[in-house]
Formats: sequence, structure tokens, C-alpha cells
Amino acid sequence: MPEIDTRSGYCKTNSTFYSKRKPTPFPANETLDVTTFISARAHNGTTAYIDASTGNRLTFADVWRAVESVSSALSDFGIRKGDVVMLLSPNSIFFPIVCLSVMSLGAIITTTNPLNTNREINKQISDSKPVLAFTTSELVSKLSDSNIPIVLIGSDTETGKISKIGKIVNTLDEMMKTEPNRNRIKERVTQDDTATLLYSSGTTGASKGVISSHRNLIAMVQTVIGRFQLDDNQQTFLCTVPMFHIYGLVAFATGLIASGATVVVLSKFEIHEMLSAIGRYGVTYLPLVPPILVALVNNASQIRSKYDLKTLKYVLSGGAPLSKELTEGFMEKYPGVTIMQGYGLTESTGIGASTDTVEESRRYGTAGKLSANMIGKIVDPDTGKVLPVNRTGELWLKGPTVMKGYFSNPEATASTLDSTGWLRTGDLCYIDEDGFIFVVDRLKELIKYKGYQVPPAELEALLLTHPEIDDCAVIPFPDKDVGQFPMAYVVRKNGSGLTEKGVMDFVSKQVAPYKRIRRVAFIGSVPKNPSGKILRKDLIQLATSKL
Repeated sequence: MPEIDTRSGYCKTNSTFYSKRKPTPFPANETLDVTTFISARAHNGTTAYIDASTGNRLTFADVWRAVESVSSALSDFGIRKGDVVMLLSPNSIFFPIVCLSVMSLGAIITTTNPLNTNREINKQISDSKPVLAFTTSELVSKLSDSNIPIVLIGSDTETGKISKIGKIVNTLDEMMKTEPNRNRIKERVTQDDTATLLYSSGTTGASKGVISSHRNLIAMVQTVIGRFQLDDNQQTFLCTVPMFHIYGLVAFATGLIASGATVVVLSKFEIHEMLSAIGRYGVTYLPLVPPILVALVNNASQIRSKYDLKTLKYVLSGGAPLSKELTEGFMEKYPGVTIMQGYGLTESTGIGASTDTVEESRRYGTAGKLSANMIGKIVDPDTGKVLPVNRTGELWLKGPTVMKGYFSNPEATASTLDSTGWLRTGDLCYIDEDGFIFVVDRLKELIKYKGYQVPPAELEALLLTHPEIDDCAVIPFPDKDVGQFPMAYVVRKNGSGLTEKGVMDFVSKQVAPYKRIRRVAFIGSVPKNPSGKILRKDLIQLATSKL
């Protein structure tokens, strides 16, 4: 065994960082789908899902009975192993039933954002070629250009109104009433078969279908349960994140129920609904993206007086690393609530690194330590040289949750996965002497000023410390003399008279000359994707459209 430094997890002989987490066991049985794996795990849970707005509940018995019925109905309809089924729906307690049913047959689920335009949805349809789609009556018009047979999710009264549309072949309600066909022939599904086809956020160019196998999802489930030590006690999670996104699909639609946890589902995100649900359903875990955390800190006194948050024990943040100010502000205003962070990509099934305790979260700005069973390398993006502790380069990851590749896109696959299974994350990081990963920036988003590299995230963190700035984004602005310079889009606090010069002066006092912000625009809000990542390409387009 190579010699591994116990503090950092770094091994000199192969320049690899090893996870310091306790390794998670994986099932040896090759013929196993993720649905069977989840349903076979023993636990003491009773309620699986609760609809936050109506209070409707599904027990674990309800869930597995529904999955059995829906998979039987899908099989009768002709859905076979390898077929792609699309799911276009807001969060609901039925979302997991569709996913688990489709995957149990060895068919592949592809999800899409309900906010996507018809054009974006059609592009995903022509790429993934689904043979069936599940959607709601409100969203069915988004599939009007396609000839895919549709199953409607929702109550019979809603679905009755639009049955005139010829392509509707069934409703989920009817499917859930199907008597399971015990004699149907089940195709053999292996851990290497494809389970999901999620389209990565596309913040760095065209969105691509990420192929995740049953093995990837099983490894993810095991990692999630190990991380939250969920086997010992009953926990209630509030699902605030979109289920069509890796973070929502992986944890809430599938992972957590394997441990017997209860998931309270918000159909659409609204901060009042979220806070009310905590008291109403005794929520212990609250997952968030950083912008919501900012709102909780900024409005803490009103929130504490208006809502009952006494059951809340953990806040889980993903999407972007948290600053020291934000972490400390939260700990001070919500004592007794532990803040935990996670780092992952669609390409790594949402798994990568995490902070799992108060002490770990006090390493301000960290994305956490490598997740169980994950190994990492830091590679110089220019020379390809593998770097040691405390040196910045691109983070590469390897482990059981790393995707099989991009769907029918060998070029993109080859540029992201190397021949031995290492995933290039595209994130510029360093790993410190205690094994904590720090994300410096996205490799593709670095601003190149006269050959100097300026990370936008660093300037954003600095701007957020200004008392009159609510939110911000920094982008590269093209310039013929210097190449690019940093431009800031700033959201001012209500009543603030902050000027462009005020913003530039605030930054220039605190950074090297090449990092100074040389252009400022004020904006009502910063455009972000569902997981809280800044949509820089939209802002770059906005800034340069006036040139």
C-alpha cells in the first residue's frame, strides 16, 4: 500500500489525495438496479413523503406499492430496458415514484427544468429521444411540438380538462391503481446499465446529457446515508431544491428514503412556505443554495420571531462555497443549527466533497473533505503536472459515482474523462495540509488581465463584505489593450446610494492592481441557475451587447 500522509490524505508516490472518510461498503451483486437496492434496505421509517402545501402523505408501503403498479403499467405499455422516459414536472411527492418505477425496469429517466422554453425542451428531446413523457396539465403545452405519448401527473379533475390532446395515453393516478402483473418478464438489469440521463447546467457552453449508471446511484445513496449517519435515528428533510437537478434527484427523490427518512416536498420554492413547513412538519434538515442562506442571515430577527424553527438541527448548503462572514453570521443568529456544505457535479452524481461537522464548517471557504471512496488529484492546467498540498490547479476526481460519459458526445466525454476514469471537474482548487478542498474558481471563468489570472469568485466574496451590497457577479469584459478586465454587476441594498466609483474604490484598496474592478453596472438581481450558480454567460452577453 502506498504511504499516505494521515493529515492531508496525500500520497507522494502517485501524487493522489485519498479520502479520509470511512469507506462505504457497496453491494457485490452485479445484477442489481438502484430501485431494488433502495427498497431492500431495512429501516424503521413510516412516512416517506409529505406534500408541504396539502399535507398529503405517502408511507413507505404506499411508495413501494405505487412503484410496483407504475412499473407494471409501464411494462404493459411496452417500456423496455434502455428506453428513455422524460419527466417534466415541478417537485411533487409523485416525482420519485416515476423515477423509481422507470429505473426498476432498466429504462432511463431524463428530467428537464419546467422553466425551460419549448425550444430548449425540444433540443433535449431530439438529443435523448424519449419514447414516453410524464408531465402535469400546466406544463403539457411545452411538449406540444413533439409526438411523444404523454402520461399526466395530477388529479383526475385537472387531467380530464385536457384529454382532448391526442397524445395523452394515461394518467399517473390510473397507473398507480394498476394491479401489478406478477407474471411479467423482468429484464436483467446490471449495476453498469444506465439509470439516468441528466443534462448538466450548461453554464460552460451547450448542455450535455450525463450518463449515470445504477452503480453510480447506488454508490451515491450509500455515501449520502453514511454522511448523515441516518441509520440510527428518524430525520425529516425539507426538499427545497428542484428534483430535476442532480442535488434534488439524487438526495431527495432517491437517496434519503433508503434510510427511512421523511422528505417534505415544496412544489415551488417560496421562503415563507419553506419556513412555515419547518415548524409544521418538525423538519430537522434544511438544504439550501447560498442566496437563500444570505436571506436567512439578513432577516434573522423577523424570521426568528415569526416562525417556529426549534426542530431544525442542520442546514446543508450546496452550489457554491460559503464565505467566513456568511458562515459566522449564520452560526451567530441561529445557534444550535449546524451548517454543512457539499460539493459535487452532475458528472459525479452530486458527490465530491463535504463538511460534516461544525468544526469542519469552520474551515471558512472550504468545499469540504473528499467524500468516502473518492480520490482526487490537483493538475496544473497548463503543464499537466500533478501538484502536491497547497498548490492550485484543476481538481480531478475518481470514484464509484463518476459518470460513464456524455450521451452520444464522444468529443465532450474525451475532454472531460481520461482513459483511466479520472473526471476533470473544470474547477481550480487546492487541497490544504488537513485535506480540505478550496475552490478558487471555475477554470473556464478566469479573467485573463494582461496574462494575469483573476478569479471572479474572489472579487465577488470581497464585494459581498460591503455593507450596502446585497448581491453581485463579476465577469470578464473584453478590452483590446489588456485582453479582459473585471466588471462587476452589483445589487444595492434598499435605500443605498452607492455609486460606481464607490464600488471600484472599495475593491481597489484591497486587491493587487490587476484585480481591480474597472467597470460597474447596477442590476435588480443576479441571474442564477436552480442550484444558485451565477449565469455569467448571460451577464457577459448583456455587457457586451452594447459594444
